[in-house]
Amino acid sequence: MTPDPTLTRDPGERSRRERRRLAAMARRRRRIGLVTLIVGLGIATAVILSLVGSSGTSAPSSPPGSGARSAAGRSFAVPPLLDPHDVYAADRPGRLAPAVRKFPSRVYVPNSDSNTVSVINPSSYKVIAQFPVGVQPQHVVPSYDLKMLWVNNDQGNSLTAIDPRTGRPGRTVPVTDPYNLYFTPDGHYAIVVSERRARLDFRDAHTMRLHHSLSIPCSGVNHMDFTADGRYLLTSCEFDGRVVKVNVADEKVVGSLTLDPGGMPQDVKLSPDGRLFYVADMAKGGVWIVDADRMRKVRFVPTGAGAHGLYVSRDSRYLYVSNRMEGSVSVISFATRKVVHKWRIPGGGSPDMGGVSADGKVLWLSGRYNGVVYAISTRNGKLLARVPVGSGPHGLCVYPQPGRYSLGHTGVFR
Repeated sequence: MTPDPTLTRDPGERSRRERRRLAAMARRRRRIGLVTLIVGLGIATAVILSLVGSSGTSAPSSPPGSGARSAAGRSFAVPPLLDPHDVYAADRPGRLAPAVRKFPSRVYVPNSDSNTVSVINPSSYKVIAQFPVGVQPQHVVPSYDLKMLWVNNDQGNSLTAIDPRTGRPGRTVPVTDPYNLYFTPDGHYAIVVSERRARLDFRDAHTMRLHHSLSIPCSGVNHMDFTADGRYLLTSCEFDGRVVKVNVADEKVVGSLTLDPGGMPQDVKLSPDGRLFYVADMAKGGVWIVDADRMRKVRFVPTGAGAHGLYVSRDSRYLYVSNRMEGSVSVISFATRKVVHKWRIPGGGSPDMGGVSADGKVLWLSGRYNGVVYAISTRNGKLLARVPVGSGPHGLCVYPQPGRYSLGHTGVFR
């Protein structure tokens, strides 16, 4: 593998992101005004340049599962949806792909401050293994073909492979600033979210060899989801309140939208009908609903302080929202676009990232600032267990989960 010339292992960078997050809200109040205007003009210029020859508006999506070719001539074929009216139809309870049916059920927890991964047996609610990884592991991500898990060692500039058959670590691959990791819906490339360098790195999905680095005109790029046809992605920009739209096949920026100059957009999730994106906003305490075809805001749904992670129920009816700063989970109905339940963690907590069990009965979330993992009943919101792990648990992965292929993060499946 050709070494990435931008790799650095400076340990002094380890806590830079957390310091930025803690100071971001105060800085943002000073940035609104002239600085915001200048940044906005710069972003608008970048987007306009990327749209030369088009109608000047964000391009609409194609029918789900349609084949196409990129501007460079590469074939871009996305597996058709099982149900054109429900992008999560393949994620029903127990619908495990043949590749994962024999994997033991586990919860893999990256401990960002301990540089370890804890492995939980969900049947006993106990840690059964723990092993060291690179510096500041952020998320554990299923590969596109479901056969491997990748630990994103952000400040360690590497990815550590986990064999889900055994739950043990394998090879470590050098990769620059892997804060998060996704996969193009055709399975051709991995998309490494390099938040520190404000770019998306398109890499071979198997070898992780760098193919193309795409600069994203915003600050704090970190989470994303894809349109129903897989041709576009919408990514959040934590430090300037924006979302940016990218043509996946052509690897180009094609749109940008400011949600709120004082916002801190986090996780992104497509609605089951494929029409709208839900974007958690940690600073505003709620979820934005965005029409990515027209790049416009539809509605803001207040959920709670520190709205962060977004997870779809196994029946595609509800969206679970972790409210990190108030220790609660809000449940949004996709039908009404309103909060229908709020579950509070007894004694408080810091629910962050996670996923839903394969049978849909348990929502697993990391307790970012409490060194624990929460297991929450999706039937009534009852706290089933509080499992001690390492320091700074973040993007845990419940695995295996239903789905035919993985689009990345802690478990986005189609």
